[in-house]
Amino acid sequence: MGAGVGPVESLEGIRRTLGRLSVAASVATFALIVFGGIVRITGSGMGCGDDWPLCNGQLIPPMDLPTMIEYGHRLAALLVSAFVGAVALVAFMVRRRDTSVEVSTGSGSRVWRLAASAVVLLIIQILLGAVTVWLELPPASVILHLGTAMLLLAVLIVISSEAVGPGRQRVNDRASGIAWWTSVATLAVILLGALTANLDAGLACQGFPLCNGRLLPGSGGNPLILSHWGHRVAAYALVAWCLVLPATIRKRRPGDPGLRRPAWATAIVAVLQLAVGAVMVLMSLPGALRAAHVGLGAAVFVAAVRLAWVARYPASD
Repeated sequence: MGAGVGPVESLEGIRRTLGRLSVAASVATFALIVFGGIVRITGSGMGCGDDWPLCNGQLIPPMDLPTMIEYGHRLAALLVSAFVGAVALVAFMVRRRDTSVEVSTGSGSRVWRLAASAVVLLIIQILLGAVTVWLELPPASVILHLGTAMLLLAVLIVISSEAVGPGRQRVNDRASGIAWWTSVATLAVILLGALTANLDAGLACQGFPLCNGRLLPGSGGNPLILSHWGHRVAAYALVAWCLVLPATIRKRRPGDPGLRRPAWATAIVAVLQLAVGAVMVLMSLPGALRAAHVGLGAAVFVAAVRLAWVARYPASD
């Protein structure tokens, strides 16, 4: 009997390690996303010139403020890379010890596929970062860079959820579909916000909640107004949806109290995000509020992804 317990305990211990590492990787990736926002807000994106992976042609260059911010962002990306590599290594260890073919959460094959996906996304993220620097920050590559970072964050959240909640079976119903599409809509709103920021359209709509005092502003073909107002309308719709989300989820799956907390967390953070966005516009975009807006946007996405996973893989009774 003793010989049979050891491998089980070993597998559970490795899963716990995977859970801790993936949580740390998620936190680091979240911080990297906010740091990237600070790079943009402070205009430090070219703080290392158009050199990559070197900074102004050197491994450790002389530091002025823009260089320090951009160099710090690159070091943070290096830390995220180390965490993702460690997650992949431990996931591979889980895969070697858990050779079952079951498709429940936390199984070796599942966590290994997820970890491999994280590595692929990380490589794409690094390449996009390099291209963004080489091309001197074109909006399209900046937005793709952010979108890939958000997808990496989502995968890491799922890995951590799988590691601490193994053995759950997939459920396909209206509640899980609603939660999944909420996370997709959240990502879309974030990318629209990134487009607005990278076009420098933050002040194209004055006032709040209207745009330049009008419900339907006449843009005259001005892409800045169209971008800003489009982002606002999408954000208004998302917040309105998030406010009815807890009741909608409860109605679709009344017997699952585990969905209440992530549903309410998504709604609360979405409202905070809208409030910060409103104050930010009314105060003419102070840097601190712009950084908070980036962080809260990522936090809404984190809450929505966690809700989507819990809805798709509810805890067993």
